Amino acid sequence: MAESVTSHYFPSQVVSDIEKASEEYGLKIGKAIEYEWFNRDSGTNRFASNQNTFHKLRLYARGEQSIQKYKDELSINGDLSYLNLDWKPIPIIPKFVDIVVNGISERTFDIKAYSQDPYGVSKRTKYMESILADMKTKELNAFTEEAFGMSISTTPPEQLPDSEEELQLHMQLNYKQAVELAEEQAINTVLEGNRYELIKKRVNYDLTVLGIGAVKNSFTKSEGVKVEYVDPANIVYSYTESPYFDDLYYVGEIKTIPINELKKQFPDLNSEDLEKMTKQGYQNTGFYNRSIVESTNIDRNQIQVLYFNFKTYANEVYKVKETSTGASKVIIKDDQFNPPNELLEERFGKMSRQIEVLYEGALILGTNQLLKWELAKNMMRPKSDYTKVKMNYSIVAPRMYKGRIESLVSRITTFADMIQLTHLKLQQVMSRMIPDGIYLDADGLAEIDLGNGTNYNPQEALNMFFQTGSIIGRSMTADGDMNPGKVPIQEIQSGSGGAKLASLIQTYNYYLQMIRDVTGLNEARDGSTPDKNALVGIQKMAAANSNTATRHILQSGLFLTAELAEAISLRISDIIEYSPTRDAFIQKIGGHNVATLSEMADLHLYDFGIFLELAPDEEEKQMLENNIQVAIAKNGIELEDAIDIREIKNIKLANQVLKIRRKKKQQQDQLMQQQNIQAQAQANAQAQQVAAQAEMQKNQVMAQTNMQVEQGKMQMEMQKMQQEAMLKKDLMNHEFQINMQLKQMETEILKEREKQKEDRKDERTKIQATQQSELIDQRKKETPPKNFESSGNDIMGGGFGFNAFDPR
Repeated sequence: MAESVTSHYFPSQVVSDIEKASEEYGLKIGKAIEYEWFNRDSGTNRFASNQNTFHKLRLYARGEQSIQKYKDELSINGDLSYLNLDWKPIPIIPKFVDIVVNGISERTFDIKAYSQDPYGVSKRTKYMESILADMKTKELNAFTEEAFGMSISTTPPEQLPDSEEELQLHMQLNYKQAVELAEEQAINTVLEGNRYELIKKRVNYDLTVLGIGAVKNSFTKSEGVKVEYVDPANIVYSYTESPYFDDLYYVGEIKTIPINELKKQFPDLNSEDLEKMTKQGYQNTGFYNRSIVESTNIDRNQIQVLYFNFKTYANEVYKVKETSTGASKVIIKDDQFNPPNELLEERFGKMSRQIEVLYEGALILGTNQLLKWELAKNMMRPKSDYTKVKMNYSIVAPRMYKGRIESLVSRITTFADMIQLTHLKLQQVMSRMIPDGIYLDADGLAEIDLGNGTNYNPQEALNMFFQTGSIIGRSMTADGDMNPGKVPIQEIQSGSGGAKLASLIQTYNYYLQMIRDVTGLNEARDGSTPDKNALVGIQKMAAANSNTATRHILQSGLFLTAELAEAISLRISDIIEYSPTRDAFIQKIGGHNVATLSEMADLHLYDFGIFLELAPDEEEKQMLENNIQVAIAKNGIELEDAIDIREIKNIKLANQVLKIRRKKKQQQDQLMQQQNIQAQAQANAQAQQVAAQAEMQKNQVMAQTNMQVEQGKMQMEMQKMQQEAMLKKDLMNHEFQINMQLKQMETEILKEREKQKEDRKDERTKIQATQQSELIDQRKKETPPKNFESSGNDIMGGGFGFNAFDPR
């Protein structure tokens, strides 16, 4: 338990730097620390009080607390002769401690480095501006690629963010400078080399049990950066009310070191010094840093040494002198440099500033033997402010008020004591409980005759009762009177302890529930008694509430890790700049990523911001998964988006990515809908156009068909006409031929007729001539008249004519 103390016994810090560097000043500091923590003026001391308190808490956390208080509670004037109990403590608290510590240890995290020096910031800014420029010239770049086949963009178009919000996420998730990767690998390499995973578990255990955790980092040229676990029971520090111990001006720890190890650390020690230290170790071991239980373990070969850091300030003074060439020459001076103002104005100038410095000391407790007092080498100075210095120790106590530290275990020790007492009372009640008995009436048995000449003895009756549950009795005595012992065997019920047991069990459960209520570690967190009727969501909410109750322990452990990582980041500069293991360290880092070797050479020139990216717990994962499932169910994101989001450890960034992917999906869906609408409209227009074209084609086809039909008709008509013409022609030809023949026949007939006429005429002429000649001859001969008519054969008759040959 810390106490508010005054510090009047510390030497003044308003002294010269030379005096501060003297061993006398360092001895005063060491003895002042010793006085503040080991002074017994009030009967006890601050250091012993802390050790005893932490020792008791650790015993409770192991289930090994002292049983004397329980014996005092149950004894009568110290007499325990009538009690035969098992005094071993019930390990109730270890279960709850293991739940918290193991739950915290399972939470993984990644150490992230952020380059915050001007060069790193400008490099990041240039990269961001180049992407912004590519985003603004995206359309122009597409045009140049299409028109000229060349790209003016430095970023592939498919990797360009669509908005500034998406660009911010891109910078946080995807952009990483090579020097930042090198820094992260360097920090992880140092932590792995110091087996920090094991140290972290011990620190988490201390934070849960003691309420305070501490680690130490140091640098040596031979070993490089070392990370060490610090037992809170052994640390000393200046009074503070900050749970992060960020306003300390001294801090240290008590170590019990063997003589041989002390000789290695301080080779200048001679035999006389070691002999004095040995005597001190024998005389004062139990007095200074051993608890009551450990005070008997005296070893003359071990020395108790106080290692401490003391923070003060130093004056940096420079003399500025102008040379003959007009240049200024700066000369380092001590803080005693204070020439008259006339000289400062005439011949030279003076510059000065105050910076924080760290002194390292080592003191043999109980003596004036100061082993070490010097200005710390390779002090850790934030590059953002070189006037500040960081302590080698990182300490945190999340529940500290006015110097008083509270832990999870300290809240429940009272209830653990009551559970133990209840357990002892249960044993006491159980030891005094008696079983149910049997009442046997011997007189009643004497009245029973079994009928075979023998009486019913008690042993036979008990055997029959225990084996069959049946008994034999007589309602009447041998004299004919009523038998009061007609039931010779009866059970005796002894229920006096049952109510007490039920009451004690109820009390036991009450205090167990009080532990759960005080710590916030409910049944859902430890899974001891899950309710089969409770919904899974309700159980998860209960477990989540339990995690919230112990979140301060997790955050304290992460704070220590972040502080340590920041200190290692500053120490890495020392490794690369001063350590002889520089090349081996760089090669070890380069073994993970050869590309970082070139960056490692100048790593000490950069300034990094260190932060931890904590992996989400089951509750956060489930909430994110629920959001993903809702988005998928509503078709808000694609499966590929869900896979990418699940790989992001930062829940906040994952949800932002989810929102952006949903917006992009909505925009894509809207664009697709517009495209579908346009495509549908275009398809409808095309369909209408096709329909119109089809109608036109149909009309054209029909017109062509009609034309073809008409042409066919016309051709048929033409053919018909041609055929008719041919037929007519043939007919005409035939008619003409016939007519020609007829004409010819007519002509022939006419000719024949004319010929006949002529012939007839000639015949008549001949006849006439004949007749004339005959007439003449008659006249001459004067013969009688002759008849010149035919006898009938030369006359045509009977309807014969040429009418049949006339033209039709």
